[in-house]
Amino acid sequence: MIRYIEELSPGEAAGIKKTIQDLFRQTCILQVKCDPVTLVQRDNPRYRICANHREFIADYLSVLDCELVHDPHEHIFRIRGEGMPTDRLTLTGTRILLILKVIYRDKIMGEGLNATVTSLEEIREVGRSTNLLARKLTVQEWQDALAMLKTHQIIELPGAIGSLEDDSPIYIYSTINIFCASADINELVKNYADAVEDAEESEEFTSEESEENIYENVSQ
Repeated sequence: MIRYIEELSPGEAAGIKKTIQDLFRQTCILQVKCDPVTLVQRDNPRYRICANHREFIADYLSVLDCELVHDPHEHIFRIRGEGMPTDRLTLTGTRILLILKVIYRDKIMGEGLNATVTSLEEIREVGRSTNLLARKLTVQEWQDALAMLKTHQIIELPGAIGSLEDDSPIYIYSTINIFCASADINELVKNYADAVEDAEESEEFTSEESEENIYENVSQ
């Protein structure tokens, strides 16, 4: 592996290093990313690096007990395995993830591939109608949940989280289908909506555990 890096230009070697860091930080590398200001889609150079140096990156990750996975349907590279760092996603964050899945599903089915933009106002509305958000969330709860979802390439936000307005556009990436792959999302939503309210403040899930819970309750 060392020889492979040494044969590359300094720029290429630096790009691989940054790409591996991004994989550990954000789980996924998308082929197309949205500009955080304009939400215009652009090719992601990190994806090309994964594709061009896939074998080396996979070998490097295997040493760290991780696996590089390519999803040609969703056009992403993602990392999984025992060596992954775990981030914490609260129950509130998990519910917001489910709300985003409902919004994404309904818009894709009803309005087509260009309808993957939502807003805080719509998230609240769907949260109330599904009983996933039965109380008013604090500003900190919103910020923590949205920051986690943005880090893991599930949403894109126009600018700083703290400056979001109710009608600010929030882009939902198709990676929502990986973190919440559901043929019967309605049943899963009901399970979470029926959870004891006190768990909202006390129960935490790692991102991996939340994903496992979702996969255990639904199938593709």
